[in-house]
Amino acid sequence: MSQWKQIQQLEGKLLEHVDNLYDDNFPMDIRQGLASWIESEDWETAANEESVAKVLFSSLLTQLDRMCSQESNFLQRHNMKIIKQQLQVKYKTNPVLMATVIATCLREERRILSSACMQEQQGPLGKSLQNSVSFEKQRNMENRVGLIRSSVQLMDQAVKHIENLQDDFDFCYKTLQSRDPAENNSKETSKELTNLQEMLNRLDFKRKEILLKMDVVIKEIDDLMTSQLGPALQEWKRRQQIAAIGGPLLSGLDQLQSWFTVTAQSLFQTKRQLDKLGELVLKVTYESDPIPLQHPQMEERVKYLIYHLIKSSFVVEKQPCMPTQPQKPLIIKTGVQFTTKVRLLVKLPEVDYQLKVKTTFDKDLPPGRVSRQFFILTNNTKVMDIEDYSDGCLSVEFRHLQLKERKYINGTKGNEGLLSVTEELHSLSFEACFTVQGLTIDLETCSLPLVVISNVCQLPGGWASVMWYNLLTDEPRNLAFFANPPRAAWSQLSEVLSWQFSTFAGRGLNREQLCMLGEKLLGQSASCNDFQVSWSKFCKENMAGKPFSFWMWLDSILELIKKHLMPVWNDNYIMGFVSKELERNLLKNRKPGTFLLRFSESHLGGITFTWVEHGDNGEIKFNSVEPYTKNRLSALPFADIIRDYKVISAGVVPESPLKYLYPDIPKDEAFRRHYNSHPSKAYPYIPSTLIPVSEVRSSASISPPSRSPEPPMTPGEFDMLSEQLCFEIDTMSSPYSE
Repeated sequence: MSQWKQIQQLEGKLLEHVDNLYDDNFPMDIRQGLASWIESEDWETAANEESVAKVLFSSLLTQLDRMCSQESNFLQRHNMKIIKQQLQVKYKTNPVLMATVIATCLREERRILSSACMQEQQGPLGKSLQNSVSFEKQRNMENRVGLIRSSVQLMDQAVKHIENLQDDFDFCYKTLQSRDPAENNSKETSKELTNLQEMLNRLDFKRKEILLKMDVVIKEIDDLMTSQLGPALQEWKRRQQIAAIGGPLLSGLDQLQSWFTVTAQSLFQTKRQLDKLGELVLKVTYESDPIPLQHPQMEERVKYLIYHLIKSSFVVEKQPCMPTQPQKPLIIKTGVQFTTKVRLLVKLPEVDYQLKVKTTFDKDLPPGRVSRQFFILTNNTKVMDIEDYSDGCLSVEFRHLQLKERKYINGTKGNEGLLSVTEELHSLSFEACFTVQGLTIDLETCSLPLVVISNVCQLPGGWASVMWYNLLTDEPRNLAFFANPPRAAWSQLSEVLSWQFSTFAGRGLNREQLCMLGEKLLGQSASCNDFQVSWSKFCKENMAGKPFSFWMWLDSILELIKKHLMPVWNDNYIMGFVSKELERNLLKNRKPGTFLLRFSESHLGGITFTWVEHGDNGEIKFNSVEPYTKNRLSALPFADIIRDYKVISAGVVPESPLKYLYPDIPKDEAFRRHYNSHPSKAYPYIPSTLIPVSEVRSSASISPPSRSPEPPMTPGEFDMLSEQLCFEIDTMSSPYSE
């Protein structure tokens, strides 16, 4: 099933994420109308190579012309023509940007699809995150915020009633005072004084009543902020950490903004009510008046709550990320632009002036903590804007930040060697200050810890650090984390590793594949999910007998899948992490020609296939081809290798040994839709095909060098056959090798 068809079968909330991907930069009409063609092209390569991007841009315009000509609806045809014109204007001089936009959309679609799969097959970490945003908790919060809002609005009416009572009392009192003493009738005056006393008693009762209600509401807001609103924000921040390393899609910030805003509105309204009571005291007061006694403390409490609510509502909505690595945030390369976004979750219409946000790198970092120091090369101050789509919240996005390393006198950097470059953690801080309703509030927040690299070869190590940190701690700024990194439970780590395949390759790992990976890293201990994995074993130590670490090996496989094996991987045709021993057990009882695909254990980023043969004497023989790496797969698509693979043996015409994909799927049935079609017959040339071939030599041919092996065919025959078929020769040194 095509990716777009899978997208259309998603539930409502996930479809909303898809809807947010598409705009004028890449209209959904185009995604819908050209779904098959778009998914068949290599937009990732085009996003990095201008020549490829130009070809695809031209092809896109051609596809749009074809689409218009086949559209019978006049209005749709008209809209398509307008879209084509807009795309031409936008991308004619920058086709790489178009390729980047489309590649990002396709990548995010795959992530949304994998998120849907995660919900069905969640591990312990995913389930804990789902529980943190349960519907019951949201409904409880919604009800509580609503009740507080209603209570505050009712107090408005109570304050107005007190004001009316006070006006009546004030009028009667001043009327009595202004009367000529000679006109006073003692009996009448006594009656009026009694009436005034009753009015004052009623006023006193209402003042005490409103202050009691205010005290209850203020305590309720305080408790709401402490027990629910604050934890809900912390849970969102934790989910943001997990989403950053490939976990479930992040949502809920708009809901948090709604709760923060309503709570802030309730506090501001309570403050205005207290201010009004303070004004009433200036007009009428009396002995044991409750307002002068309670007003100052209540006002201070309300100001304190407003200050801390707004201060905590200043959050990093999008963590720092390079546009070239959208799925690997929190890694910044010097000299490369990166983006980040901060947001104020409280909607404040009272803020009617420009609110400037300043960003600082490694603010207040203790001396000697890191061996390298950096500064922001570009403009680090920007004004917050009101976003219409988020119902008027204030936010600011820094799109063109760039880091540069500080130069040191005499070339000395200080504490070199304490931690590797990819283990040094840094921080990006954001500051702002504004005044609202007489309150001056200093805002400050910071990004999650960053890894700064100077070369792309450091990217895998940097990403390992980002994963390890965000998996194992929710501390926002523990920059000394890798001085003594904690261990990770295999149950959690394996879930994160599966997310990497979901995010970067489109399909996560199943239980069997995770077990195989666990045995690769931990041996038989992997059977225990609570087994603790050290940072060193995961990323720094070489695997037994190998010149590379477990993570470097796994990351190279991810890159190989992403660039060369994605369609085959997503069809679940690559078994992947299979040891040679298990491979033999799986194949030994299968039909001759049955093969499986697995990743090389001895090569970084290599894939091989092994097939089984049955000899006339009942002997079972296993053959594996030399692993295909990215260099070899750049010249020939992997599905075509499977289709055309041949073996040459002595005196036998080359033939394909690959018949059935394990367990028993006919080869062409499995891979046909991934085969490259031959060039069009309109060309006046005979099409040629590059065919991968292995030469299997007899045991005699690999005997001691003193004997001259007899070739399976004459040199002339072999050269002629090679020239005609464009053979790629993979000489197998033994009947079974990687």
